Amino acid sequence: MARRFFRIYGLLSLGASCSRDVVKMTCAKDAQLEDPSKLFNSRLEGNARRAIDLHEGDKVNASAFKALVRDAVALNNPGSGG
Repeated sequence: MARRFFRIYGLLSLGASCSRDVVKMTCAKDAQLEDPSKLFNSRLEGNARRAIDLHEGDKVNASAFKALVRDAVALNNPGSGG
């Protein structure tokens, strides 16, 4: 399984784990994020982390996904008040 992590402001803001069947997206503190579009579909019981599992052929709401990533970055930015 390949893993890629992106760091912004010295904190882990987004991680992706790739296997043959799924790309799993997680980020630090994502259980604190609002998810009105219901993008999170894995690890839903977590107090700190939830995940988005993407399978081949899945349709993703691009604008909702971008908004969620922006919110995750803001939450992890100590200077943003998030």
